[in-house]
This record gives sequence, structure tokens and C-alpha cells, in this order.
Amino acid sequence: MLGSTYGTLTTHSRPARVAACGEHGRAVVHGLSSPAGTGDVDVSGRPLHAPVPDLARFFRPEAMAVVGASDSEGKPNTGITRRLLDWAERVGARLHPVNPGRPTVFGLPCLPSVADLPESVDLAVLLVADPLPVIEELAESKVKFAVAFASGFAETGEEGAAAQARLAAVVRRSGLRLLGPNTNLNAFEEFREDLEGPAIALITQSGHQGRPVFALQELGIRLSHWAPTGNEADLETADFISYFATRPEVGAIAAYMEGLKDGRGFLLAADRAAREKVPVVAVKVGRTETGARTAASHTGKLTGADEVVDAAMRQFGVIRVDGLDELQDTAALLARARPPKARGVAVYSISGGTGAHFADLAAAAGLPLPVLSDGKQAELHQWIPDYLSVANPVDSGGHPVGDWRGRKIIDAILADPEVGVLICPITGPFPPMSDRLAQDLVDAAEASDKQVCAVWGSPVGTEDAYRKTLLGSSRVATFRTFANCVTAVRAYLDHHRFAAGYRSPFEDAPRTLSPSARKARGLLRTGEQLSEHAAKQLLRAYGIRVPREQLVTSAAAAVRAAGLVGYPVVLKASAAQLAHKTELGLVKVGLTSASQVRDAYRELTEIARYEGIQLDGVLVCQMIERGVEMVVGVTHDSLFGPTVTVGLGGVLVEVLRDSAVRVPPFGEDQARAMLGELRGHALLEGARGAPPADVDALVEVVLRVQRMALELGDELAELDINPLVVLPRGQGAVALDALALCR
Repeated sequence: MLGSTYGTLTTHSRPARVAACGEHGRAVVHGLSSPAGTGDVDVSGRPLHAPVPDLARFFRPEAMAVVGASDSEGKPNTGITRRLLDWAERVGARLHPVNPGRPTVFGLPCLPSVADLPESVDLAVLLVADPLPVIEELAESKVKFAVAFASGFAETGEEGAAAQARLAAVVRRSGLRLLGPNTNLNAFEEFREDLEGPAIALITQSGHQGRPVFALQELGIRLSHWAPTGNEADLETADFISYFATRPEVGAIAAYMEGLKDGRGFLLAADRAAREKVPVVAVKVGRTETGARTAASHTGKLTGADEVVDAAMRQFGVIRVDGLDELQDTAALLARARPPKARGVAVYSISGGTGAHFADLAAAAGLPLPVLSDGKQAELHQWIPDYLSVANPVDSGGHPVGDWRGRKIIDAILADPEVGVLICPITGPFPPMSDRLAQDLVDAAEASDKQVCAVWGSPVGTEDAYRKTLLGSSRVATFRTFANCVTAVRAYLDHHRFAAGYRSPFEDAPRTLSPSARKARGLLRTGEQLSEHAAKQLLRAYGIRVPREQLVTSAAAAVRAAGLVGYPVVLKASAAQLAHKTELGLVKVGLTSASQVRDAYRELTEIARYEGIQLDGVLVCQMIERGVEMVVGVTHDSLFGPTVTVGLGGVLVEVLRDSAVRVPPFGEDQARAMLGELRGHALLEGARGAPPADVDALVEVVLRVQRMALELGDELAELDINPLVVLPRGQGAVALDALALCR
């Protein structure tokens, strides 16, 4: 008997909001269904595949219990119980109320405790202030899933976080899967059953933020599931991405995320969606410091550095958008559109101004707007006056839209082999021409295998051409703003290009330590920063080229070393914990004689003595005089672990802040993509008469540094190669300086 634990939900509980179920899933044993090889781990012991939780019985249980059920007027639990009863009836689930203080609830026999349930239950909904003792009893009854609405956990601060940690520990021991706490009724929403076609599956950490996507059903776009993850003490966004990506009815996944529970788990889930070619569109808050603080206070999540989150999403094909309107429009297009036949976008309007405006926005966003061939332009001029431009954008001038010529124009544009998407911005209603234009777009889209998009610019939105004709078509994607159309079309083209060439980077992740790692580990010193000399030995272990150099402890030895290294030379003070040598005057460059070397050695040692720096010697280094200075490094992100950064280097690295980041593992294609993201990429191609740099050698260094991050991630806190001088093509790259900090 649980006594008052089953009573009314107290003030710790959020007001209930309702939502969602999908279709009956595959029949699999409760637990995790995974492909062969899911047990594989990489060299650091991290998994290489995302397990797929069997959530079929969560979204469509055969039997369920409502713990804390009530039918007393005015009680919060009463309204929730009534809605759960309605949902259970819709999905065909047998519902068992549980509350020791009531013999019946809404005419159903009410059980005093979970132990008295007459049958095995798939899902238990907990309308109680403290779910922890109930979880323990549910485990004994072999309940598969539970939902906890109660708040007052990690979203409230340290004390709440500790309470959530205790709850999570009990859940792990129990074997059941928990949604929440601090979640709501969105998982039990009523979905329209009359809509067809691929559906959007929705994941939200804040239920209210999913409302705009849920409302897409009123525009004829199907939704299949809604997972309100709340504080994610157990089930998290990654679990639902993995599950939804395997559902045949799901055409796209839309997510609103306030934080990520586990960066690696999210990447594995995104990888599964990419392999299944299911697009994931996400709003991830926390781009700014204020946004990150607000997100943490709401769900208690750890928000990683936003540039790392952004890069990780891009790396695994997750389409990040900023607004809920962009989320709904982009997800709707990706869910329903067929793969493009070509990447070219054609803009067709009845006004030159409208077409030019839209084309400017499209071009600025990187959409390809091919100039139509002379033959195609001549064909279009059969129906469009010669003084109007039909090169792309195509301006009909208006009048042809009102008769038989309108459809001919649309069909001719769609027939162009370079055109994969036709966009028609309609700035406002002008019956009857706009009615006919809308109908021609719909009819042409039905007859074509290419994507047709319309932008209905009227602020009213009640016109038949919009409400009935355009929204009534499953083949025309209709938008209300130019910007959202551009965002969605760009995401559509980018997703299909990404999916067509995607290969999971986890397939090639190292599973065993390399000989390089075994050499490198002998150089690491726990909790210490290595000297430049030791850090370069670390690079040598991984086959990264460094200058010829010798570490010396006397002026005479420095002169001998300079003769062996070859003039001109550079002298540098070498000591552990010495990061910024140049600022202290501890680097001397361009030395061309023995006397200069002797003088420089004495000066360096005197400066070090004055600054209180204990040197382990002075480095006599080969001088590398030409090349592009880059920086390549490893840092640790709080969510994703080791990350690899590449950017413009040298003394301006912190000023320019021109860098790109990736989360290992990644392949050569991503290493090259990092370079393409740099604003200073032109320097590598050869700027102002300079020869092109050896980009292949730079890519090879990035990949070797990535291997180092994977193999030494638990021991290497930070690595900074700056500058890495990339020599002219065919001559390689040389690490002139390096900093390494051990964990």
C-alpha cells in the first residue's frame, strides 16, 4: 500500500498540457532492439552505434495504469485522468486507475496499489508529487514505461538536481524506462487520422514550443508522434530520434531542444537518422549566454559551447533552424518532398520586382539559380512578351497567368533538366488570376516529379486559392514568407546532397590503440603542461612533421647545434608551463652566425632567470620562412568530449578567431569541409601571387590530430599546434610550435 503517495499532484507539478500517440510499432522484446554489432566500441571505449529503444508500447500500450487517478471536481488530476481515459479509448488500451483513497474513478474499479494490477501493464502515468517510491513498486510489477509529470527537479537548482539524480539511479536499477520528470501530456495528444503521406515526428523539451508544429495538421500535414522529454532523467531526445528514424511512417523529425543530456548519444542518434536518410530539423536554444542561462534554469541541462553544437549538428546532417516558424515549414517540406531531380532553383512570378526580390534572397542564401538556356528562353517567349526577362527569374508580366499560357509556362520551366525546384512567390490575391495561377501550380506539380513551392503573401490567409487550392495539395509546398521558403528549400537540397553521400564516420573509428599512442603515452605527465620540446615529441609520435631542432643547455652546445640544424636558426626558451614565449622575449629568429647564437642564448637565459622561469634548455630550431600559418588543436567540450579545431594561426589567431571545429570521429571529407568554412580559405588557394598551399598535407595533419584526440582523450586535455606552417603544394606542413596540457 502506497498510502498518500497516490494522492493529488501537489504544487510541485506543472499544469498538464496534452498530446500524442503514433501507430503500433514492431513487435519486439521489451528493452533495446539494435542491429548486429551494436556492442562495438571505439578506442576510448565509447559505443559506435545507437541502440533503438523499443517504444512501440509506450506510444500504443495494450494496458496502462494511472497512478493518482481522480474524478473529484476541481482537482488537477481529474482533468488529466479524463484526458488519459479518452486517449486510452482511442488507442485501444485498457486503463487501470490506481489510488488507495477511491473505490472507483469515472466508473472504473480503482486499485489501491500498483501491486494489485490485474495484468501486466505497458505504461504507468504518475500523477504524484514524488515519483521515486512509485518507480520502485512499478519495477516489481514489471511495468515497461512510466511518465512522471512532477516538477521540482534539476530545473530548480542543486537540490532539485540531486533529487533527479536519485530518481535516475532508481530508474536504472528498476529496468523500466521513464519519460520526465517535469514533462506533460503532449505524448497523449489526439492526432488527426484523416491525413495521409509521410508524417512529422515531434520531440520537445518544452511542450508549449511544439504547438506550432502540432498545428500543421490544420494545414493538412500529418503528425505521427509527440515526445515531450522534459528533464530527461532517463529517456532523452536521442532515444526518440533513434526510434523515430526507424519508423516507416516518419518522413522527418522536428525537435525543440533546450539542452543535450549526452553529446555522444545525440551524435549516435543523428548518425542513425542519417543512415536511414530521415531528416532531423532542430531548434537548439542557447546560442547566446542569456539563452544558455535561461535554458539551464528551465530544464537543468548542460549547454555546450554553441559553436561546437552547431558544428556537430552540421557534421551529422541535423538541420538547425532558429525559429519555430522555420521549424514547422522546413520539417513539413522535408517530410513530404521527393528527392530533387536537380539542384537548380527557378523563380517564376508575374512581377519583375517580386522575382528580383526573391532571387536576391535566394542567391544570398546560396541557392543555385541557373540561367536558363537560350533555347528554353526562346520557348518561354512563345507565351511571354519579348521585353520581359525569362533568364531566371522568369517574369510573365501577369497577363499569361489568366489563360491557357500560364500552365504552358510552368510546364516548360519544370521540364528544364537543370531545374529541380520551381518557386512561385505570390505577393497577394488578385482574383481570378491568382486563383488560376494557384490551380495551375497544383496541376503542374501533380504531373511532375519535381518540387513546386508557392509563397502566399497575403496577410489574410482565408482566400480559397490559399486555403483550398494550395493547402489542399500534397505536392505543392506552401509558405507564408519569402525567408522561410528560402530556408526550407536550402535545407531540402542540402539534406538530399548530404544523405546521398553519407557514410557513417563511426564505421571507420579506430577500435584499437595505434603504436603512436603507446609512444605518446610515455611522454604525458598527469596534470602538467609539456614543454615545447616534449609537445613536439608527442607530434613526432603521430607522424606530424616538426622542424629540425636540438635542445641544448649551454651557449657552446647551441653553436654546435646551429651548425647541425643549418643556418638561419631560431632559438627558443624551453620549459614546462611556458605558454607565451614571444611576449616575454624568449624567442629569437633569423640568427645567421655563431656569435648571434651565443648572444641569443645568453639573453634568453638571463630573461628566464629574471622572470623566475626554470628552463629545461634552449631549443635550436630550423627556420621555416614561407607558408600559410594555421592552427590545429584539440580541446574538450563539456558535452561532446574531445573536439578538433583548425583555423588561421600565428600571432593573430585570437584576434581573427577564424576557425572551424569538428567532433571526432570524422573522415577526410569533413576535414576538407572545415577548411572550406574558414573566411581566410583563399590564403590556402594562393592569394596575391603566393603559390597554392599544400592542402593535402594540412588535411593529413588534421586527421592525425583527430587520431590523437580519440586515443589520448582521457589523458590529453588540450593540444595547440600554432603555427602549423603549410608550405607550397607538394612540400608538406611543419609544426613550428606546440602546447600540450595533460589531464
